[in-house]
Amino acid sequence: MKNIVIFASGAGSNAQKIIDHFRNSDKGRVAMIVCNKPGAGVLDIAQREGIPAVLIEKEKFFHTDTYVQLLKEQRTDLIVLAGFLWKVPANLVQAFPNQIINIHPALLPKYGGKGMYGHFVHEAVVAAGETESGITIHFVNEKYDDGEPILQERCIVTPEDTPETVARKVQALEHQWFPVIVERILLK
Repeated sequence: MKNIVIFASGAGSNAQKIIDHFRNSDKGRVAMIVCNKPGAGVLDIAQREGIPAVLIEKEKFFHTDTYVQLLKEQRTDLIVLAGFLWKVPANLVQAFPNQIINIHPALLPKYGGKGMYGHFVHEAVVAAGETESGITIHFVNEKYDDGEPILQERCIVTPEDTPETVARKVQALEHQWFPVIVERILLK
């Protein structure tokens, strides 16, 4: 049984889909939720699902190996960023090479980088008159949204779409594909 640790900052809808996907699996399990935002919905999910949760401190995260050690003690096989809004520090990336994946709500390299998350991405896609958007699941390196792509899936953006309707289309792709790709990477 392999251990998945989910890092999230928000409501946790992708975390919930991954938890559901592995609920009765003998291949992997969500062993821990890591969050950087007190009161985030993902913490409620962790409590409801009986999954240990850790609320991380910014100074320790960026300037010590405290959380690297915690993740090693948990025998972490895969770290999944599911709406986690902090850049992952180099010491964590180096401690878990090719074991950290992220989902981004756009077709990278477009609309990636610092500050490009959630509604900011969808607003930019609509403002630019794009005809498609989608998701990119990728490995994490020391730069924002720069790691090797694993999967991109697309959805059509029409002139009638708003950032909210694009967000719904993109989230449907996230929920469909992220658990599947987590399992695929976990079993490599």
